[in-house]
Amino acid sequence: MSEKRNIRDHRRRLPAAKYELRRKPHKAFCRDPNPPSDMRDKHRYKLSKLPRNSSSARVRNRCIFTGRSHSVYKFFRIPRIVSRGLASRGSSMGIKKSSR
Repeated sequence: MSEKRNIRDHRRRLPAAKYELRRKPHKAFCRDPNPPSDMRDKHRYKLSKLPRNSSSARVRNRCIFTGRSHSVYKFFRIPRIVSRGLASRGSSMGIKKSSR
């Protein structure tokens, strides 16, 4: 099951990275209150025509081992529960569990 979640997450990360430079100018234009509203609407329409998975908000940090999505450390891509288990077993280099 975790493999399936990680594959889905990977499928969402690819278009988010691919379309990032196309989305940013449209989003900035939509947020700016200075231009006329019809011009902002035009950019909002172009933004809506991009694929949904190209949004970075749809990407979820998941554990690479279990697929868990809560309390995942971004740098290691593992949650606190898995990191605690790795530290207590001594599997992580340079990390030592402080309590028993």
